[in-house]
Amino acid sequence: MTRELQFGRRAAASGRAGSLVVFLHGYGADGEDLLGLADPLSPHLRDTVFIAPNAPERCSGNPFGFQWFPIPWLDGSSEAEAAAGLQAASEDLNAFLDARLADEGLTPDRLALVGFSQGTMMSLHVALRRPEPIAGIVAFSGRLLAPERLEAEITSRPPVLLIHGDADPVVPFDDMAKAGNALVAAGVETYGHVMQGTGHGIAPDGLSVALSFLKERLG
Repeated sequence: MTRELQFGRRAAASGRAGSLVVFLHGYGADGEDLLGLADPLSPHLRDTVFIAPNAPERCSGNPFGFQWFPIPWLDGSSEAEAAAGLQAASEDLNAFLDARLADEGLTPDRLALVGFSQGTMMSLHVALRRPEPIAGIVAFSGRLLAPERLEAEITSRPPVLLIHGDADPVVPFDDMAKAGNALVAAGVETYGHVMQGTGHGIAPDGLSVALSFLKERLG
């Protein structure tokens, strides 16, 4: 049985829901952490509804925030617990996306995911295994989980934009190339942007490139 995810929603600026962007936050944060990105994006994506759920579990490393799954090197969990958490969260997120598309009266090709850090890990893991391709994935400062399994498990190939700071002390910058190589090998249309001198965050140039990508896919 899937868990219900609490979420915040920003209506389309035009009043007409023509597309949907779902933000997926990082470890120890919450949906509100990314929902503010709707402010600079909405004027350029006027028919887009923006939604940001909280991950399903309270974060063991930060009780004020949430986690999609445990991270062994941060919270002392086991690899088995992390794998089980990823599986459960994937089912939760798939059910959440299906429900939100139904609520907004939209088809999967009108949905884009924007992930940050652990939210990027979820975006890539889930969207590439859904039965129908979504419009696209913007993947900030994260990694592709189990890249060696992707070619065998991929069922859907939405375009992906990888964005990463080259001074990231949390998720190594090298993970961007590892993800890109695996995505290209699996036949996924893949783009990349390096935020020069940026740590574990979203710089203005990265957000600008993300906006261009979203406008092209959802316009």
